[in-house]
Amino acid sequence: MQKQKWLITGVSTGLGRAFAQAALAAGHTVVGTVRSDDDLRAFEELEPGYAHGRILDVTDSDAVSRVVAEAEQSVGPLDVVVANAGYGLEGTFEETPLAEVRRQFEVNVFGTVATLQAALPHMRRRRRGHLMAVTSMGGLMAVPGMSAYCGSKFALEGILEALGKEVAQFGIHVTAIEPGSFRTDWAGRSMTRAARSIDDYDELFVPIRERRQKASGNQLGDPAKAGDAVVHIASVDRPPAHLVLGSDALRLVAAARTAVDEDIRAWEALSRTTDFAEGTHL
Repeated sequence: MQKQKWLITGVSTGLGRAFAQAALAAGHTVVGTVRSDDDLRAFEELEPGYAHGRILDVTDSDAVSRVVAEAEQSVGPLDVVVANAGYGLEGTFEETPLAEVRRQFEVNVFGTVATLQAALPHMRRRRRGHLMAVTSMGGLMAVPGMSAYCGSKFALEGILEALGKEVAQFGIHVTAIEPGSFRTDWAGRSMTRAARSIDDYDELFVPIRERRQKASGNQLGDPAKAGDAVVHIASVDRPPAHLVLGSDALRLVAAARTAVDEDIRAWEALSRTTDFAEGTHL
């Protein structure tokens, strides 16, 4: 396997850490972004000389550009960039303050966009590279109590799909990574939870929140195996545009897509009534 140079955002914990560990184990060099000096030292100790830590807040787009440019100069041309940094925001739509929704999009969407936009010109000039971003099964299906999070991940799905079609001509691959439930801190200490304020949602939402908290640390998905899967697709000639990870994600995404197909079929006749009778005017 050809050795590659990777940049992964958010490698302190969770799937970002698992992706980085898998890439390092495969002999690749990884530039990993973290938020503190302690996390930087801990990351670099994983594989001295191959693990290069950088402190970064992905919501600072100027800093993102500087880190990517510096990595290209000091570590070398980046072959793979994984925009992983993000977090979960739980809360019913009506109870979630707009400021928290904005923050969710600032990190999950605009932080990812900044990372990929910073890396893309370098890859385009070289006519090669692989851009990846972690969306979620929640980018292809939605659940109650996660409207802001799912909204941010649905947004990424659209951005990545369009981006992939734009840059294929340059030999650049784009993959949306769509994990299900993995045994990380995502649903535990890393989750931001909007305060409850409306009793009308108790019957629906209280059991959902309790189940999610109880399941934290007991999820089906193995982060190390997710890391191996991501490293594998970075080595193939024709990587997927969508990589769903986990049997729960496969089941839930398939069910959501079936529901959309059923709506399309059920209302096809009405949909067709909105065309001009005389057809297209060019």
